[in-house]
Amino acid sequence: MHRIGIVGAGRMGCGIAVSFAAAGHSVILWDLKDREPAALASLRRTSLSTIRQDLDFLNAAGVIDAPSVEAAMARVDFAGRAEASAAIGSLTMVFEGVPETLEAKRDAFALLSARLRADCIIASTTSTIAADQLAPLVTNPERFLNAHWLNPAHLIPLVELSPAQQTSEETLERTRELLKAIGKVPVVCRGPGYIVPRIQALAMNEAARLVEEGVASAEEIDLAIRAGFGPRFSVLGLLEFVDWGGGDILHNGSHFLAQHVSAERFAPPAIVKEHMARGTNGIRDGKGFYDYAGVDLDAYRAERLKDLIGLLQQRQLMPHLAKS
Repeated sequence: MHRIGIVGAGRMGCGIAVSFAAAGHSVILWDLKDREPAALASLRRTSLSTIRQDLDFLNAAGVIDAPSVEAAMARVDFAGRAEASAAIGSLTMVFEGVPETLEAKRDAFALLSARLRADCIIASTTSTIAADQLAPLVTNPERFLNAHWLNPAHLIPLVELSPAQQTSEETLERTRELLKAIGKVPVVCRGPGYIVPRIQALAMNEAARLVEEGVASAEEIDLAIRAGFGPRFSVLGLLEFVDWGGGDILHNGSHFLAQHVSAERFAPPAIVKEHMARGTNGIRDGKGFYDYAGVDLDAYRAERLKDLIGLLQQRQLMPHLAKS
């Protein structure tokens, strides 16, 4: 079992606390602000109440039982800036979740670097600051990386890991294995903006533009996402889906939208053109973004389609089929 530190007792910090405590690990929520005793006591009550509510909901949803709720709560501790000295020496990993400013991060990392043991991994949950900007603020920066959780943190499996140039492979692997051990799905990405935020920003902005341009109502757009876009990409990833249809289909569709809607927003990327030039458009060519050499394509397609049917049935979206 690990002892996990979480700096910042807001919504994200509480969600991370639930994830680890429910999986059997000890957690300390650590508030670094200088607060009056009454304010600190109020924050403690609010944070622990939030964690309790999330655990109670998991119990009501049938995910965990009542004894597990109590056991998880018993694993969570809370400490103010001056209270944590005795507890932090045994921490395996600390997730930093202070406000998204370099000044706030600098203060937090100075304190963490001074008090944590040298091999304790420090991960920032920032969604806006690159790991290479933050690593120099940490003593022994080889133990630092960004770990971007998606809200609600205790439910969404994905955690995006973004190492800095100075991050060691050992740090990356230890973090990946710790997250896997609590049922998370870590992915590694290098570059600004992570994976999901970059893709969802484009998608959400385009949805807003559809309303703005009078193409469809908000209700119709969201229904289209829930009944079409969402189910397909819950089963097939975006690039896997490109391979299913063919990169040339994406290119031609993008070219049409670039001509008739916006060249800036819909111009096809160079990599799709390169795949077309090489004749590696996807499944039908045996290679695209994925290599299908040696893959039993009939079995592969059947597996994915069965997954889709199961999802549609669970969401009550399966088309009605006549029975003889």
